[in-house]
Amino acid sequence: MTLPIISILLLLGALCSGVYLRRLSAKRLTLPPGPQALPLIGNLHTLGNLPHQTLCHLSKQFGSIMSIRLGQVLTIVVSSPQAAELFLKTHDLVFASRPKLQAANSLSYGRKNVAFADYGPYWREIKKLCTIELLSTLKIESFAMVRREEVGSLVQSLKVAAEAEMVVNLSTKVMALVEDISYRMLFGRRLEECSELNHAVEEASTLLGTFNLGDVLPLFGLLDLQGINRRTKAARNVMDKILEQIIDEHATNASKNQEKQHTDFTDVMLSIMNETVLDNNNTSHGEDQSRHFDRDNIKAIAFEMLIGGSETTTTAIEWTLSELIKNPKVMTKLQQELENVIGLGKMVHESDLTRCDYLDMVIKESFRLHPVGPFLIPRESVEDITINGHFIPKKSRVMINTWAIGRDEDTWYTKVHEFFPERFANSTIDVRGRHFELLPFGSGRRMCPGIHMAMVTINLVVAQLVHCFHWELPDGVLATNLDMTEKFGLSVRRATELYARPTFRLSTC
Repeated sequence: MTLPIISILLLLGALCSGVYLRRLSAKRLTLPPGPQALPLIGNLHTLGNLPHQTLCHLSKQFGSIMSIRLGQVLTIVVSSPQAAELFLKTHDLVFASRPKLQAANSLSYGRKNVAFADYGPYWREIKKLCTIELLSTLKIESFAMVRREEVGSLVQSLKVAAEAEMVVNLSTKVMALVEDISYRMLFGRRLEECSELNHAVEEASTLLGTFNLGDVLPLFGLLDLQGINRRTKAARNVMDKILEQIIDEHATNASKNQEKQHTDFTDVMLSIMNETVLDNNNTSHGEDQSRHFDRDNIKAIAFEMLIGGSETTTTAIEWTLSELIKNPKVMTKLQQELENVIGLGKMVHESDLTRCDYLDMVIKESFRLHPVGPFLIPRESVEDITINGHFIPKKSRVMINTWAIGRDEDTWYTKVHEFFPERFANSTIDVRGRHFELLPFGSGRRMCPGIHMAMVTINLVVAQLVHCFHWELPDGVLATNLDMTEKFGLSVRRATELYARPTFRLSTC
């Protein structure tokens, strides 16, 4: 936030302080405790570059259910498994809606996808459609050959680099791999055929991860001082044009009755568009607005899957590989398991993954220390409610700090700040939203429906790269000195890209 913007905010705050004080009511006294807020801007000035860490620190002072003010928006920050269960399970229905965020609203075509839609009949129908038609176990497994081909291609390129004793950029390699898989599943095309679309998606991802003053201070939304609205509109226009072309091509092929050996997600959604009528009720007046599932729905869902299927999956793989390189003993133990289960004579197949117990522990531990979305997607209360004696008004924003939950000493006890997969040995904790100690995909009604797709890809890529190669840091850098600094955005990624030197370890390939 630049100095001129802060000065303007403080000036407006002084002018509006009287209005702010008059708005305080008796109920304000029973809000969850939290740090003192300034007029108008609230606690915006305290968040810093890594707000999940800042709020974790503050929760130690104010408790696991804490209130802060982001501009004019009352925000409840939840920082323990017990508190998370209250919001995501016990009172899940009250917190099942989403706040209306400017960039998300535009990029999702008026919140027509699963992640950002208001809770109601339309959301239930669109989630059911995605869960059954696109993200079912059977459908995801039908793309096993796509994943096998793309991962195999990456292994071959890394094998060439290993023979030349080259250092590779694992961050960009993994990102390209995951994007190729995502684009083939969605459109039947590789990344190189969708480069212009991918650039627009990357810009959109950046905008979604940028704190927008307009979301908490309406005046700034109108002025667009950060240029987010302008950039969002430009990115959406590019995406819209290309997605229309892709849909046109799929529709033309379908009309010509061209037989395809395999249908991608766009084919499936086009068939639904011609058959399904959805109740798109996004109003608070109970009015039915039934209409056909149309192209905007297709584009909104495609965008959501490109974001959810690419950046978040890449980030999870990147952090897991980073921790394995930083902890050679864990890497060796995982390689030993893979050697015992699979052998050094062949690569990993998806059918092997269920037999790799230590791999499962490694992935869970990576999720604990490095949750891809440290706040999940924000929720919004649909009515007034009192939880643990704290009054939470309607329209309050709720942020579940999974980064803080993963470091809760009352929950994890041993080596809380260390990468220690063995903590999950003989543990029943899983990642499917039933255990509030570990919530990489959320929980309750708004839990991410793409969990199976993400887990298959993450496990396969990590297992394959660890099984096929030894990894060393370049330039004699010690593993213990690997930079693990975070960078906040739509997902919390590494601040620096991960470079390493591979050595091929299989007897054949």
